[in-house]
Amino acid sequence: MCELLGMSANVPTDICFSLTGLVQRGGKTGPHKDGWGIAFYEGKGLRIFHDPSPGVESKIAAFVRRLPIKSEIVISHIRKANRGKVDLKNTHPFVRELWGFHWTLAHNGQFKKIKEEPLGDFQPVGSTDSEYAFCWLLGKLKKKFRTPPRKEAELFKAIESLMSELHQKGVSNILLSDSRNLYTFCSTKLSWITRKSPFGKARLVDADLSLDFRKVTTPGDRVTVIATQPLTSNEKWTIYQPGEFCVWRKGKIVFSNR
Repeated sequence: MCELLGMSANVPTDICFSLTGLVQRGGKTGPHKDGWGIAFYEGKGLRIFHDPSPGVESKIAAFVRRLPIKSEIVISHIRKANRGKVDLKNTHPFVRELWGFHWTLAHNGQFKKIKEEPLGDFQPVGSTDSEYAFCWLLGKLKKKFRTPPRKEAELFKAIESLMSELHQKGVSNILLSDSRNLYTFCSTKLSWITRKSPFGKARLVDADLSLDFRKVTTPGDRVTVIATQPLTSNEKWTIYQPGEFCVWRKGKIVFSNR
């Protein structure tokens, strides 16, 4: 399986601390050595980096960890290949345009017979079942809504329904964004933590590194981090339930099926 990392914040925030913990699992403390990627939203703009090398060895990952890119929404992924060879085009997150927005998706899991499903206007570039499922999901959304629905609750419920359908086809832990919201679905394993005032100190599980958030935040900051498994050893993370769907915006849940 792969591992996921996401962030939703109410102010532009860097994810260097959490990313340092995640990439250790990309070949050092974990077996997820078949590539990594990360996407940073800046308004409607998107910075995205991919590398088929193990995250812990990747010079691109080292560069990104040293460069404090600030964003309100981040999606990252370290890969342990099960379908699709180790290749740049098969690294997550995947990106497509829909309704004038960059949509990105990262997936942890494996689907059964997903490639038997017909696709619409979106086609995969690589050979993973994850990218195929992404194209299928966006195609369904575009078919249902030729333009973005005026009521965002309609969009949230449509995405929830499609992710639940994917859940029936296999293991489907997903991070998805359209630059405005971070959509999250748990099939088997996903956790989250929200850091807000009063801030404290956090220690990584996978590296000898700690950070005192009081020194790098302001009282109004709110930052939620989502990960396959908790990244810190001294904080209380909340564990998603199987089938749970949450939409995050600026560090807060704005829609949930729980």
